[in-house]
Amino acid sequence: MRPRNAPPTAPSKMQIELRQVRRSYERGRSPVAALQPTSLTVRSGEFVAILGPSGSGKSTLMNIMGLLDRPSSGALLLDGTDCAKLGESQVARIRNRSIGLVFQAYHLLPRQTVLDNVELPLLYAGVSRGERRRRASKALDQVKLSHRISHLPTLLSGGEQQRAAIARAIVTSPAIILADEPTGALDSATGQEIMEVLLALNREGRTIVMVTHDEHLAMNASRTVTMRDGRIVADTGGPDPFDGPDR
Repeated sequence: MRPRNAPPTAPSKMQIELRQVRRSYERGRSPVAALQPTSLTVRSGEFVAILGPSGSGKSTLMNIMGLLDRPSSGALLLDGTDCAKLGESQVARIRNRSIGLVFQAYHLLPRQTVLDNVELPLLYAGVSRGERRRRASKALDQVKLSHRISHLPTLLSGGEQQRAAIARAIVTSPAIILADEPTGALDSATGQEIMEVLLALNREGRTIVMVTHDEHLAMNASRTVTMRDGRIVADTGGPDPFDGPDR
């Protein structure tokens, strides 16, 4: 049995399945559908880009995948487990250990060093201080930010802040990385550098799902799912989303 604070030797494998997932919100007296009934399977180790304009439902889909939101109907399964049947503590544990989240806004604590920011998921998981330091340092080395380890986020460029956010996302060795417009606040050259970081993580075996409105960036992925008006309208380079779960 692995000791509680020992790091995983490699990211575990995890498949994502959405079965007729729908999400609607109440606005006044009428519900508004942000996501029409949607079925999609993301296999372990895939790099999937979810492409679409603002309001297409792509961020809603990602929030459900990341257990940040629950569907109004349908089912989200992670490695065959129906997440609707899990308690809040179980959901929080999966989100902390198995899913790394990266956003357009970096969400770094401005008064904490880069190293302290990257350590946070391990602190919440109860990992010892020495082990937190070791694993956070390794994650920063992976994204080539070791030279900024003691800096405050305000002293970093936008690209460096996003690298720190990615290091924080991977510090628990998650099986899945969900990136919502990770290059949206960056210039094109810096954005491509961030894409190279994500591609390298994918080559290590991690499943990457990236939301973007940029067709050029989506070309970096091995599969592109296009959304419009809360529906999947195209799926290229991967399985047909309307075929249902694998048998």
